[in-house]
Amino acid sequence: MNKAMRNPAIYIAFILPALVLIFMFFIYPIFSSIYYSFTSWNGVSAHPKWIGVGNYVKALGDDRFWSSTLNNVWFIVFSIGIQVPLIILFSLLIANVRRLQGLYKTAVFLPSIMSTAVIGILWGFIYEPNIGLMNKLLGLFGIDPVFWLSDEKVAMLSILITNAWQWTGFYIVMVLAAILAIPRELGEAAAMDGANRIQQSVFIILPLIRPIISVVVMLSIAGAMKAADIVIVMTKGGPAGSTDVLATYMIKYAITNFKYGYGNTVAVLIFVITLVLTVLYQLIFARRSERVEF
Repeated sequence: MNKAMRNPAIYIAFILPALVLIFMFFIYPIFSSIYYSFTSWNGVSAHPKWIGVGNYVKALGDDRFWSSTLNNVWFIVFSIGIQVPLIILFSLLIANVRRLQGLYKTAVFLPSIMSTAVIGILWGFIYEPNIGLMNKLLGLFGIDPVFWLSDEKVAMLSILITNAWQWTGFYIVMVLAAILAIPRELGEAAAMDGANRIQQSVFIILPLIRPIISVVVMLSIAGAMKAADIVIVMTKGGPAGSTDVLATYMIKYAITNFKYGYGNTVAVLIFVITLVLTVLYQLIFARRSERVEF
């Protein structure tokens, strides 16, 4: 057995299937997208027309491209500025629960395992102008009905709230696992020194879970850049393209209008923007989150 494991061919035999799959479904699609992004192609013709950087010039000069990019930025800002603090808050609250903790963890995690289509339809009923729960609650305070998904002023906010509701529980479970992994002795020692729950959370728990918070932020950035399904289900990019994100903008050109060359251009730009944002985050913030060992 030991002699067989010293043979490099054994290792190659084990990793070759994985390398083939990575090449087929990751490396090749990336380079083919880059190639087609420099062409004018309808996705059907056998010979795409090479046009150089024409698609990139068109995308960077298109107002709808930049408005879609801005909506992705709103996804990132909402995720980091509102969703992440709520994730930390609820994680701390659940971690301090002594009874039915498993029930609370299951309850917050449940939306993240539901289909996005189901989530979109469910919140579509909640946002319904006439009989929806949101307007019923506003009516109790004498506020006129709001057209949540058909008003350009609030449609994007409605999608952001729905998206946060779906994925907050997933991140809560991640942060909660990090909190529960902290030895109880640290909290007991702090309590003996006179630290209350809030002081323990701020000065002990938060510094120790900083690495997992960094992961949550990075995943939120990546998720915000690829958001598409919730927008398609709820508004299809409307009204008047006000809720389009880069992914839905790409889909409309590549699939609806058969401009696959231009669609690949947008896909490459999404990849580049996401890569730049994650690298900048790693360089500026993530490296400050030192590895914590108990």
